[in-house]
Amino acid sequence: MKDALPQAIDAREALLRLQRLCAKQEKCLADVRKKMRSWNLSQPEMEEVERQLLAGKFVDEARYAAAFARERAAFSRWGALKIKAALRAKKIADEVVDSALREVDGKRQLDILSKDLQKKAQKLQAKSPHDLPAKLMRFGISRGYEYEEVREAVREAIKKLEADG
Repeated sequence: MKDALPQAIDAREALLRLQRLCAKQEKCLADVRKKMRSWNLSQPEMEEVERQLLAGKFVDEARYAAAFARERAAFSRWGALKIKAALRAKKIADEVVDSALREVDGKRQLDILSKDLQKKAQKLQAKSPHDLPAKLMRFGISRGYEYEEVREAVREAIKKLEADG
């Protein structure tokens, strides 16, 4: 029965569980803290477990941020703004976020945006000449790309759509 309330565990058990979890998948401090709060650990216990996880390199914010940025850029097709916002929501320092975003290939991201907008343009129904660009702009911006990047990619997508058809 998975829906049962989480039971309180001691700090030693929490450390072991979190070490196993972090060995399988990258986690940040915010994820670890959330899990420990669900186990009703006291603040001093949480701090000690956290210290041990950091010392053992089970948790590394820079490593987590870099993996998160690469994954979201490649698989979720997010832009830098959306990645940055998600990492900030996890309370990761701005310097760490900026470093992680430098690992994402900006040229490749713009190619992904352009292809996504071209696909979207083919599927959309435009009620007026201004409707299609507006819809494409909203789509690109919702993916977390900069306004100027989206604007240029929308221009290219519309040119391609007009040339094809």
